[in-house]
This record gives sequence, C-alpha cells and structure tokens, in this order.
Amino acid sequence: MFRPSRIKRWLALLSFLISGSAGADVFKYVDSAGHVFYTDNPKHSGYQLIIKTPVAFSRPQGQKRSLAARGYAEKFRRQYASLIDAAASKYSLDPALLHAVIRAESSYNPAAVSSKGAVGLMQLMPETASRYGVRDPYDPGENIEGGARYLRDLIAMFQSDVRLAVAAYNAGENNVIKYGNKVPPFQETQAYVTRVLNYYRHFN
Repeated sequence: MFRPSRIKRWLALLSFLISGSAGADVFKYVDSAGHVFYTDNPKHSGYQLIIKTPVAFSRPQGQKRSLAARGYAEKFRRQYASLIDAAASKYSLDPALLHAVIRAESSYNPAAVSSKGAVGLMQLMPETASRYGVRDPYDPGENIEGGARYLRDLIAMFQSDVRLAVAAYNAGENNVIKYGNKVPPFQETQAYVTRVLNYYRHFN
C-alpha cells in the first residue's frame, strides 16, 4: 500500500534532490507486504533505479533556465521513449501525442506534483489514477499506462477529435460536454490545448 505518510517523505526527498546543488539518483523498493520505499542510497539489490537526476537540475537563471529546461526535457524524453511507445502501441495512440501531453503536463518529470494534486509524468489526479488502477502514480510505467488509457478513452468519447480529447484531459470531459462539445472557455484550457497541439506537430 502506498501510504500518505510515505508520499510526504517521498516528496520531501525529491524536493531535496531536485533543489540541491548536487544531482542524485532515486531508487524504489516494494517489500513483500506491498509497502513502497524510496531512497537515494539503496542498501540492498532489491531497489530499482527509477529516476536519474542530472547534476545541473538545480536552478539556472533567465535564458539559461529556459535552455536548460529544454535540454532536460529532451534528455528525459529519450529516457521514457520506450515506455511511451509501448503504451501508445497498446492503446492505439500516436506516440507523438503521448509525448506532447507529457511535455505539456510535466516536462517529463516523474516527480512533478501540481497545486491541485495531479502527480507524475501525465499529471494524474487521484481519482483518475484510481479509476485506471494506478497504485503508484510516481512510477513512470504505471503513470504512462494510466494516462494513455485515459487519453484513449477521451479520444473515443469525442469521436477521434484530438483537440477535444486534449481539452478534456485538462478540464475534464464533463466540461467539454457542458460547453456543447467545444473547448471550454477557460483561459488555462485554451492555452493548454494550443501548447499540446504545438508539441504534437513538433514531435510528428
């Protein structure tokens, strides 16, 4: 079981690792009772490397920050490409679309947490993670799997209209339906749709 107390410790660890001056890898271990443990200093071979943290992930300024962020996103894009390709194939999605959503949602940061509680690469909300059987939303494979299934269902719901599916991914399917199967008039959602579709064109 992934307990709230462990989530807090995990977030504290990631906050330290990402904000610190030195990079560090993050390892995950699941014991026989299903308890999940994270560390940057594994004590035995049962731990698996889940996040490779670059040294320069600290805090570049100004233009350097923008350039560094793009560089990190590109590095992590390659790191998770095989998981993304596998999920895209499994759920009949264009991998470029999955990449676009992940780039817009988290910039390929598996430890990303939004102010609303969305978690991981595809920024799954707790209820969405639960709906799609994602036990550990910080796990890149589980997160991508759940997000890909959700995106697949949205595309089917809106009859292969990618624009509406992307809008629903951000604002919820009920809001898209509420506004007559159109992109809701929310500034955040409209900007999000534009951003994802631009990434989509870039990755294709």
